[in-house]
Amino acid sequence: MVTKTTLGGSGPKLNGWDVRPGEIIIGAGGRPVGCVVLRSREARPDRSASPAPQRREAGGSAGERGRHGGLERSLSNSSRSGGRSSRRSGKTEESRGVGLWLVGACGGVGSTVAVALAAFSRRLADPLGCVTALPELARLPLVAFPDIVLGGHEVRRTDWTEGAAEIQSKAEVFSEALVARCGPTLRRWSRNLRPGTALHSGNPVARMADWSNGRPGRPLMAMVERLRADMDGFKRRHRLARVVVVNVASTEPPFPVGEVHRSWSALRRALASRRTGVLPASSLYASAAVLGGHGYVNFTPSTGATLPALFELAGQTGAVLAGDDGKTGETLIKSVLAPMFAARNLRLLSWSGHNILGNRDGQVLADPVTKKSKIQSKNHLIASIVGYQPQTSVSIDFVESLHDWKTAWDFIHFQGLLGTKMSLQFIWQGCDSVLAAPLVIDLARLAAFHQQIGGVGVMAHLACFFKRPVGTSEQDFFK
Repeated sequence: MVTKTTLGGSGPKLNGWDVRPGEIIIGAGGRPVGCVVLRSREARPDRSASPAPQRREAGGSAGERGRHGGLERSLSNSSRSGGRSSRRSGKTEESRGVGLWLVGACGGVGSTVAVALAAFSRRLADPLGCVTALPELARLPLVAFPDIVLGGHEVRRTDWTEGAAEIQSKAEVFSEALVARCGPTLRRWSRNLRPGTALHSGNPVARMADWSNGRPGRPLMAMVERLRADMDGFKRRHRLARVVVVNVASTEPPFPVGEVHRSWSALRRALASRRTGVLPASSLYASAAVLGGHGYVNFTPSTGATLPALFELAGQTGAVLAGDDGKTGETLIKSVLAPMFAARNLRLLSWSGHNILGNRDGQVLADPVTKKSKIQSKNHLIASIVGYQPQTSVSIDFVESLHDWKTAWDFIHFQGLLGTKMSLQFIWQGCDSVLAAPLVIDLARLAAFHQQIGGVGVMAHLACFFKRPVGTSEQDFFK
């Protein structure tokens, strides 16, 4: 499957270019089969609005951009210089910065995102692991790493300097020297943190939470408006072009969807009442983001924005949505290997996977009720790819000493010619936050770009990033 996303409108301005309708074609694993379709006779630079060339951003060689031709090279240069002052005129241009607002901001994933972005901006690290740093995507006018500003909601009294120090000392995924050099940026961004909510997030999260701003007995709409005010104020203070909210908080227990969630009018009435069980925390954050017209990405298996009412609201406010549950480890390998068995006409008999992990995610998933959400998200993929249901099982255990590291052991039993039974086994070992953080950055850049070109609603073309993609049932990594 190749998904097309149309560039809307007749000639919107994109970083000084008069862009005619075209399309972005995203294929295998999110890598573009094609890219922005612009015809040189139809696209002319608006020289009065075009910023001065700036230093080259990491993510593609000059030779690669040269092969794409002058138009794409100029478009890429234009995107990288967004939000900076013109040296020639001395005038400050309108901000093209993007705010990345993290829910569960100072956990392992959020803290690693903060360190990575600070390191990219200071040229202390290359963006390995970021799909958007591939040469094939250098032609898209994505927000440059230094133009991303971080903020977020957190239910624990902490900040990004503490979060970075914790993951560095326990998981040893980056050096003390790197954390120290990124310290000024982490401290500056930590001033953008606001207290969140742990409502219906499950007992493990409730026990961790010591920083919230909810008032018991008030309608949930007041909470939604307060969360939205935090996001809107962040955008206003930093003069950002747009904000993308990404949920990287701990997994919630499964939440039942009812009639009240079928339309925005019904959900709005319920939120305005004094009922407390209308939405879990992830959906309160999502409602705030969608009401504000921001991008919203659910990197967890929690409910988030996956409600008909919020799909409807996004169409009214211009919000863009993506999710659910980032695909970073065992399930990523499943989505790559399962198509091989189907393509070679080998019949899967059973697929069993056992996962062990530490960190707070593992601690939260030790709760049997919460664990159900994660197992449901991980266990449906195989049948959707091969077209039948082999015996499958997924187990998850918390091993505290692993800290931010996780291991998956998978046993695959399959059948070939003349009914011969064979097997394949693999072991996947990785650092949970280091695998997830670059994808969070990718999704923020791609969601901001989708809004920039007039996109609204569900971004189904980002399915390859998720275990349970919204807007499509496709699970094959290569489609």
